[in-house]
Amino acid sequence: MMFEYAPAPESRDVVDIKSSYGLFVNGEFVEGSGKPFKTVNPATEEKLAEIANATSDDVDRAVQSARKAFGVWSQLPGSERAKYLFRIARLIQERARELAVLESIDNGKPIRESRDVDLPLVAAHFFYYAGWADKLKYAGYGDARPLGVAGQVIPWNFPLLMLAWKIAPALACGNTVVLKPAETTPLTALAFAEICQQADLPPGVVNIVTGAGQTGAAVVAHPDVNKVAFTGSTEVGRIIARTVAGTDKKLTLELGGKAANIVFDDAAVDQAVEGIVNGIFFNQGHVCCAGSRLLVQESVYDVVLESLKRRVSTLRVGDPLDKNTDIGAINSAEQLAKIRELSDAGEAEGAARWSPACELPAKGFWFAPTLFTEVAQSHRIAREEIFGPVLSVLTFRTPAEAVEKANNTPYGLSAGVWTEKGSRILWMADRLRAGVVWANTFNKFDPTSPFGGYKESGYGREGGLRGLEAYLDV
Repeated sequence: MMFEYAPAPESRDVVDIKSSYGLFVNGEFVEGSGKPFKTVNPATEEKLAEIANATSDDVDRAVQSARKAFGVWSQLPGSERAKYLFRIARLIQERARELAVLESIDNGKPIRESRDVDLPLVAAHFFYYAGWADKLKYAGYGDARPLGVAGQVIPWNFPLLMLAWKIAPALACGNTVVLKPAETTPLTALAFAEICQQADLPPGVVNIVTGAGQTGAAVVAHPDVNKVAFTGSTEVGRIIARTVAGTDKKLTLELGGKAANIVFDDAAVDQAVEGIVNGIFFNQGHVCCAGSRLLVQESVYDVVLESLKRRVSTLRVGDPLDKNTDIGAINSAEQLAKIRELSDAGEAEGAARWSPACELPAKGFWFAPTLFTEVAQSHRIAREEIFGPVLSVLTFRTPAEAVEKANNTPYGLSAGVWTEKGSRILWMADRLRAGVVWANTFNKFDPTSPFGGYKESGYGREGGLRGLEAYLDV
């Protein structure tokens, strides 16, 4: 017997979305010089707000504001900087419900994820780095000093969480910030600007400039920016690396991925299936470290695939604000078109496509959870980052073959290993070229643990003690 879920919508009344938003420069909201653009709700396509578009002149104002504030902020005792970070963390917790709803409306992700994953991690990052602010001399980097102005460009898949990953360590180390949120998801970054005002953060310590790619390029190229941090596509990462080459700017890049989730014959199948589903369908697959390639040992292939299809058939696709929703809306029409193109290429190249019976809403940007079997390593769906709820299933016979197939990618951000043998986990982890290897779990994040990749997944680490290094002159 299958029980139906009654709708359980979260209230939109907890958020107050203004009709228009300016740039946040020197502690105040100001008008942008460019032509404003709109941000839309991907689940309904309704316009949410007009957003200021920062030109290079606006970016220059923000950078000069951050430069001026750096003289004061960097000289504050670490214990004083920590007080501001603790205050910001507590304000995030106080406004967590509002911020979670705002994130789901602007991004399309299910409210369960923004409420139970994103917001607790956002607050945790500020709490964690607040604790480091007065202990930097014990971090193992000697008498390290802050770099200066950090220019930070973040993506649309985890708008507020990526902001926390970038801003919290930068401020703890004594740097000031100019941050450019993604064009399609600026609202929680602008709400964070209000939190900076609530926390009485000194003007200019955090500046937020909204806009498209040109705005981000202006931040990266500004001569008075000392440190660039970028999370996003490998293609844009290459452009940024070329831009800062030959300068003395410090750079960290966290780019794309094509992670392998590897299931051995002794794995607990039901637990592994939950990890597989979480690995690829969490946040609609809009995760750089998503387990988008499933490698299953041949002897358990049929059992795992049957169990996986049965589990995927129970996933609920729909209103992101419904607390029962498992898979929300794709973030934009452009991203949906890319997912469709690569999925069609998978079929054209001979892979077998399967999706559960699922009715998609008429309005908005939607894509059903999809599995591909009979996948060859040469297929585009096995090589290219789809960044959507699409899983490619391959097989292997021996651990050595699993390592070879897992590493057969230009990326190296993450991997998952499912087995009962601890020795095999360690053997695999030692050979997988991935920045993070999860054992009998997937997509587990913690502010104390470093995150980052190898090869075309970028370089540098965010989070943990290692995350401080990126914002210090060591």
